[in-house]
Amino acid sequence: MRHPHGLRAAAAAGGGSDIAVAHTTSPFISVYPWSSGFGTKYANPATLPAGVGRSVAFSPDGANIAVAHDSSPFINVYPWSSGFGTKYANPATLPAGVGFGVAFSPDGANIAVCHATSPFISVYPWSSGFGTKYANPATLPDSGSSVAFSPDGANIAVAHDSSPFINVYPWSSGFGTKYANPATLPAGTGFGVAFSPDGANIAVAHVTSPFISVYPWSSGFGTKYANPATLPTGFGRSVAFSPL
Repeated sequence: MRHPHGLRAAAAAGGGSDIAVAHTTSPFISVYPWSSGFGTKYANPATLPAGVGRSVAFSPDGANIAVAHDSSPFINVYPWSSGFGTKYANPATLPAGVGFGVAFSPDGANIAVCHATSPFISVYPWSSGFGTKYANPATLPDSGSSVAFSPDGANIAVAHDSSPFINVYPWSSGFGTKYANPATLPAGTGFGVAFSPDGANIAVAHVTSPFISVYPWSSGFGTKYANPATLPTGFGRSVAFSPL
């Protein structure tokens, strides 16, 4: 199933002083100061993303902003300091297709991109630029829609197109062996994934009723929580927990 993603926004570290939106039409990324409302939009980056913006993320320290997008190089990262700096050089090994999701690890030392073509997930060391791509996981996801690191950085999750619709791996400077699938799988293509802030739960938004599945998480999936009494009214596209 192909990915007509909704747009995503992210706020920078340091009190949420900026808000970013990836979108379908040039310049594909818009960022605004935020203080109980939108300020005047920042100037566009000198080098725009190369196509439809699919996902955006600030680094944990707020010093960089990443955009996953439709056309090669599929990922752009810029220094951020109340405006876009000069785009960092592309990774030596590009994501293999349309970039659908992007995330920095909690310590800012890695950046992950999930994408439309095998291996469907690419992760790079990050230190003011891309390092050499990590080896692919032994068990690949299908076309990746969303990627998230656990709050302690010890796990990485990918929501994707085909059963089991969610893959989670231990992470320590590379992919470990994929965790066993949950006993009750998400009911369709996984579009969004998020860990709770304490890392004790994982949520998947998906295309088939009940549209949202949440599981306890402790180095593996626990028994799926009961569905909400009132289900979402259509495809689950993205999911987020409130801060603790």
